Amino acid sequence: METMLPALQIILAIGLLNVWLLRSSRATPYRGGQAANIREEFKAYGLPDGSHYVIGVLKVGAALALILGFWWPVTIFPAAVLIFFLMIGAVTMHLKIRDPFRKSVPALLMLAMSASLITLVR
Repeated sequence: METMLPALQIILAIGLLNVWLLRSSRATPYRGGQAANIREEFKAYGLPDGSHYVIGVLKVGAALALILGFWWPVTIFPAAVLIFFLMIGAVTMHLKIRDPFRKSVPALLMLAMSASLITLVR
C-alpha cells in the first residue's frame, strides 16, 4: 500500500500532462465524437469555445499539484478531488454524445485512480 500513493500520483500526472500538453493537437482513439484534437472534441460535446482552455488549465494544474505533492503532500488531496470531478465530467460528455464505451475507458480509469488517491490521503 505504501507504494500505491506515489504510483497513482505519477500515473495520473503523466496521463494528464500527456493528453493536454503533448497530444492536445493530435487525434487519438479516445477523443469524443470524430474529433481530431481537443478543440474539436469540446465542440463535439457542445461546450462553448474556449472552455477547453479552462479545463486544460485545471487538469494541468492538478497534474502539477500531484507532482508537487512529493515535496508538499497537502496538495495531493485537492488535486485528486479536482481530477475526480473533472473525470466525472469527461465520462458524462462521452455519454452525452453516445460515444462507444471504449472512448470512456481512459476517463473511467483516471476516475478510479483519483478516487483511490482520495481514499489513500484522507
